[in-house]
This record gives sequence, C-alpha cells and structure tokens, in this order.
Amino acid sequence: MFWKPGAKKSGWMAVMPKGDRVALAHVLRSAGVRPEVRLLDSFAADQGEIKALQRLCTARQLKSYACTTLMGAGEYNINQLDAPGVPPAERKEALRWGLKGMVDYPVETACIDVLDIPMDGSAGRTASVFAVSAAEQSVRARIRPFEEAKVPLAAIDVPELAQRNVAALFEDENRGLAFLRLDDSGGQLTLTFHGELIALRRVEVSATQLAEGDVGRQAQVMERLVLELQRSLDNFDRQYSFIPVSKLMVAAYPAVDGIVAALSENLYIPVLEMDLAQVMDFPAVPELRDLHFQAKNLLLIGAALRTNGLAA
Repeated sequence: MFWKPGAKKSGWMAVMPKGDRVALAHVLRSAGVRPEVRLLDSFAADQGEIKALQRLCTARQLKSYACTTLMGAGEYNINQLDAPGVPPAERKEALRWGLKGMVDYPVETACIDVLDIPMDGSAGRTASVFAVSAAEQSVRARIRPFEEAKVPLAAIDVPELAQRNVAALFEDENRGLAFLRLDDSGGQLTLTFHGELIALRRVEVSATQLAEGDVGRQAQVMERLVLELQRSLDNFDRQYSFIPVSKLMVAAYPAVDGIVAALSENLYIPVLEMDLAQVMDFPAVPELRDLHFQAKNLLLIGAALRTNGLAA
C-alpha cells in the first residue's frame, strides 16, 4: 500500500524476514503474458535479520530491484468505511478522522492508504472504501532493519493485498472469485472481481487444526469452517448480488487432506485447490510444481505480484 517509485529492474522483489529466515521472490509480469517467478528462495538468518539482509543485498543485488515487504499480523488494520465525499487528494485526511476510535494508535500520525471498493452504481448504495492503516511506529519498526542493512524498500504491503494479487489471476471473465488461504495462524477469505478486492473475512480456523488431532476433532473443526464459509458466501451474495461468484480457490499450508472434497460437498459453488501452474510460469523454480510448496509461499509470491508502480 505504501510505496514510492523508482526501480532499476523489471518486476518486484519481495523480501520477507520471518523468524530465523529471510525469503525472497522475484516475479516479472508484463502486459499480455503470464507472470513468471524468476526467483524463490529462503535463507538462514542465524546471525540476525539485519546481517542476513546485508548479505542478501550484496549476494542478490537487492539494490537493483524494486523491493517490497509485508506488514505482520497485529501491525496494521483494514477497515471498511463509507467513501468520503471529498476530492481524491483529501480522502486520506478525511478517512484519518473516520478511523478515530476504531484503532488503538494515534490517527494523527498513522500511515494511511485507501482502496476503492467497486460498486454497481445502484441508486441508494453508498460507495465504500478499505482504509489500510498502521501506527507510525509499526511502519518504522518494519522499515528499520532494511534501512540498517541498506536495502531500499520501494513499498510496504499487507497480506490481504498479496492474497488478492494471486486470487485475481484465477478469476473467470466477469465473475467474482472467492479465495481461502489457511495457514498455522488461521484463515483469510477474500472476494475479488476484475482484479479488485471487494470483501474479506478473517476465518478463525487454522490449517494446523484441520490437519492434526484425532479424526473426531478434525471433523468438528471442518464443520466450523464449512459454517463460516456458508455464512460468508451468503453474506457476499446479499451485499454484492451484482457479482456472480464462479468458484472458491483453496490454498492450505500445512496440507489438509480432503479439504477440497469436504468443502465441495457443503458449498453451492465449485471448490478447487490452487495450482499456480494454471496462471503463472516458473521454469527457474521447479519446486513450485508441488501444490503444498505453492501454498507455503503464497503471500511471498503475492507480494511480488504487485502492479502499483511496476516498471516493465
């Protein structure tokens, strides 16, 4: 969301420090051709995040790329608000005060960006936007290791938009797409249409809960997931009846055996497992033929699929 122009090589390089590793993904996308993953790798950060970034800055020539990273859980907020009736240049400031009382940090110094939610133009419908916000100190903390390692960041994004970037590749023409990502911390359900994020829901079920434990416990968790998805899809249909949803794509890591079959039995739209080979090329990264490896790296790849400010 928060970006500044200025790239030397085409495409984006996503740089994701997480725990004791730093992961990189370089994706090249150009008009009229499928996006290509040129690089996907993970490196040990046993001497700390800054040291790892310094090594990679030299070894992978990070200064030659437009680099981006993602905010972490709890470091930002996404709120859906009525679109302010002010000129575009004044929208962020108008939304800043609309967020007061909705976030637990000072809105006066918060970093804010705005995403329009496309509507059908029906009379009486109020236009809405997503306000993406983060405390100034959270953004500075995310940037600081990169600054100390002298790795220039051209953008900082959020996981929901990285997921949107991937989901948009699977859309059928003039149809909406539901996309469910499950990891060890929970789930994220998004609805996209014409490449734009329309709606999102946090799902309080994790891939780990579905993959581990006894069969009875797994069945209970699956029932809860099905119920959450049924309610969310029904809600989407009521709010966005002008968007026919063609299918639900699923990406889960750790792997959840039988999840597509279980969801297919209980949902009214087709359910498919994500396979990036249908929409992307990755000759330099043969490991991506494995669907579980794809799911593991979904957000990393999605971050590198940015289009804002893209030099191609």
